[in-house]
Amino acid sequence: MGSTSAHNEGVGRRNLIKRSAALGLLTIPTMSFLSACATGGGGTDKETKAPGGEKSEKNPLGVKQGTPLEAFIFKGGLGDQYAKDAEADYKATYGAEIKHTGTQQVGPKLTPRFAGGNPPDVIDNSGADHLNMNQLSTQGQLQDLTVLLDAASMDDPAKKVRDTIHPSTIEKGKHGDKFDVLYYAFTIYGTWYSQKLLDDKGWAYPKSLDEMVTLCGEIKKAGIAPWTYPGKYPYYVHFNLFAQIAKIGGMEKWIEIDNLEPNAWTSNDAVKEVVEHYEELAAKKYFLEGSQGLTHIQSQTAWNKGKAVFLPNGSWVENESAPTTPKDFGMAVGALFDGTGDKMPHGTLRGEPSEPYIVASKGKNPAGGMELLRIMLSKKHAQNFATKVKSLTCVMDATEGMSLSPGLASASKVFKEAGDNLISLQLQEWYPALTDEKIGGLTGQLLTGELKAADWIKKTQAEADKVAKDDSVTKFKRSA
Repeated sequence: MGSTSAHNEGVGRRNLIKRSAALGLLTIPTMSFLSACATGGGGTDKETKAPGGEKSEKNPLGVKQGTPLEAFIFKGGLGDQYAKDAEADYKATYGAEIKHTGTQQVGPKLTPRFAGGNPPDVIDNSGADHLNMNQLSTQGQLQDLTVLLDAASMDDPAKKVRDTIHPSTIEKGKHGDKFDVLYYAFTIYGTWYSQKLLDDKGWAYPKSLDEMVTLCGEIKKAGIAPWTYPGKYPYYVHFNLFAQIAKIGGMEKWIEIDNLEPNAWTSNDAVKEVVEHYEELAAKKYFLEGSQGLTHIQSQTAWNKGKAVFLPNGSWVENESAPTTPKDFGMAVGALFDGTGDKMPHGTLRGEPSEPYIVASKGKNPAGGMELLRIMLSKKHAQNFATKVKSLTCVMDATEGMSLSPGLASASKVFKEAGDNLISLQLQEWYPALTDEKIGGLTGQLLTGELKAADWIKKTQAEADKVAKDDSVTKFKRSA
């Protein structure tokens, strides 16, 4: 952020995306998505109004001609050209100068500007150094984007913007009842691999955790490392590890973890099964030697060179690793593995909105900030995003009929096959210091064999309990 991406940031990611953040293959279908609605927050500060433009069918948000716009865009795995392309259309329509900044230091550069009352108008708040959106929302610094949702869409004035995007985008972007974050992309998280390598070796993508362990043995005998990961940012492994827990144990038990409930980690049998699986992979030395010292880019490069078969990542990886990916690599992503007594069926996938865009309520041109997002939510720009960065957006059916790159085509395929069986997690979005630093540090030790599964679980629960008891941390709750 999805995150979660500098390293994505994909999640709160980072985005988590990583952030969030998190960044990547943002794509999306039509299904009842697991709601990820937070409660709490919501400032009382009166939001500033855009310098009054005339509202019309073509200008439903009332953008004033010639009013300058400032855009601050995270420039990570997805780059920022797609945003510049949308800005060009904005400039052509409104005759306005646009100040564009592409950076990986969104938080450090903008925290003082928010504090000083001079924030930019629209911000792609992704990457490792993102702004704390929970805090900004609580302070009333984020524009309520409901007016954007209710505005006419670019492609069909008879359709509102809210009717053109996936419903999970709206749920994910709420703080309490206020919709103030637009997650533009949709990331598919999972186990990434080269289809060509599997085909050449006669290996099949495993269906279960047990099959994965067996295949890892064969891969190691062939002189290749089964797995690699970015040990400098071990939270990348959580993209799979957390989702695997949710698939086996069920969303109800995972929501207890998101909500920081007592014993949520220690009383969940799925946690034990999944973390012991990673302990076994480490004990059998199924991770590429030296992975603990690699960045996200270095691990992706080793993977692209065939030094390892599997990589935990998000769908931004195809664009981010493009410089080192062989033409015939056949990049692909697989669904989550089956465990014991799973609550969710085979084919279940972690897929969720990512790449959080915010509009500053105290910016000079909030209407313009929202209008830029309306332009980005057109099919033209959703397709441009898919073409430029090999990722999908929250705009439904925007890529129908397009010729997709290998990784994007694979992600789209497993996404469609998953149907309603999609997992959306909030822990990393709401409490990135907990997941990325505290639990991430424990995961790093787990993968090098320094920490046993039982100790990982015990210490992870202790870290979650600390956050739960820390009154300085704003808490959020989800019910579905």
